[in-house]
Amino acid sequence: MLHTMRWFGPHDPVSLFDIRQAGCAGVVTALHQLPVGAVWPVSEIRARQQLIEADNATHAPLHWAVVESLPVHEDIKKGRPSRELYIDHYKASLRNLAACGIRTVCYNFMPVLDWSRTNLRYEMPDGSRALRFVWQDFALFDLCILKRPGAAADYEPAVAEAARQQFAAMSAAEVAALTNTVLLGLPGSEEAFELTSFQRLLDEYAAIDAAALRENLHYFIQQVAPVAQELGMGLCIHPDDPPYPLLGLPRVVSTADDLALLFGACDVPANGLTFCTGSLGVRADNDLPAIARRFAARIHFIHLRATKREENPRNFHEADHLTGDVDMYAVVRELVLEEQRRAASGEGVGAIPMRPDHGHQMLDDLKKKTYPGYSAIGRLRGLAELRGLEYGIRRGLAAESPPRARHAEAPQLA
Repeated sequence: MLHTMRWFGPHDPVSLFDIRQAGCAGVVTALHQLPVGAVWPVSEIRARQQLIEADNATHAPLHWAVVESLPVHEDIKKGRPSRELYIDHYKASLRNLAACGIRTVCYNFMPVLDWSRTNLRYEMPDGSRALRFVWQDFALFDLCILKRPGAAADYEPAVAEAARQQFAAMSAAEVAALTNTVLLGLPGSEEAFELTSFQRLLDEYAAIDAAALRENLHYFIQQVAPVAQELGMGLCIHPDDPPYPLLGLPRVVSTADDLALLFGACDVPANGLTFCTGSLGVRADNDLPAIARRFAARIHFIHLRATKREENPRNFHEADHLTGDVDMYAVVRELVLEEQRRAASGEGVGAIPMRPDHGHQMLDDLKKKTYPGYSAIGRLRGLAELRGLEYGIRRGLAAESPPRARHAEAPQLA
């Protein structure tokens, strides 16, 4: 796999030299300074590339390997008439990225919130800190802080009552901390949504159920995936995080069936997947090795992390990369087999970009301010473990006699 790390640009506390020294050859980044829906100009793309490659002549080279993300405007998700303009902008951005040699673009189709957690500093047994989602805490926010109309119907009565009792005992500082955590904006941003206007954003989805959101997603991909295909790009959707409905908002990229419907809606190789083991792994009914095997040919980008479901299975936290509920050995083995299939079939470079997704805040990083989930040392540990796992799998496969040939043909979507 092509080992990469996410970098949020010049203001990221984790530097390009940190990423280089971690053993990465690729950088995953985006033009976060541009508003959602704007065309990404070639000049801005090349400026970011030049920044990433500035020290390549004297040090181990880095290049911009993956865009994460090229955001989808909310009007596209809502199916408004103005979506045609924003889809045209999206196509133009894809063409400009391709003109600069960037071929892999990650996106998501989650309404309003890009991801959701309730604790950004959950203490692990070793003293490191992880991201966590607690269903009762989220219910507390929804019922007692946001006070969303009709929210009570989305929670078990016992959870709702426990949330109200918990809220009654909370300090103002604790309420503010939970509010800011739930309303945190896009990864890499230190800005959160405003509580006073957040309900209005939800109200705009009142008439959009899962079927309507799926239709809007399929319409979008039918317009942009053929362009990506012509450009030789991989356009890869990120699964919902977490993979179930929240705040009355539908989720339509949470299961293998969701993915099959999406790939069937526009059956071109460019219409692909960011295979995120953490997001998909939250659901016990998602068989990750089977999903990797079924959709192997559509995987253009890989996020490897492990989540751990707790006693209440709706609660989870980010575990160490090789523990938790993800069978990381089985997953990475499937991915290595797919890379070998691609190499054997002559489809070009077989290396799929992979990044260690999230990481515990630990050691010296506990004293620093970093983006939640994106401190340097925790991701360095994760990448080191994953690289060792990959190395062992490759050595094991090479020693097999006769070698495995299961991926002689591209996997089918059915």
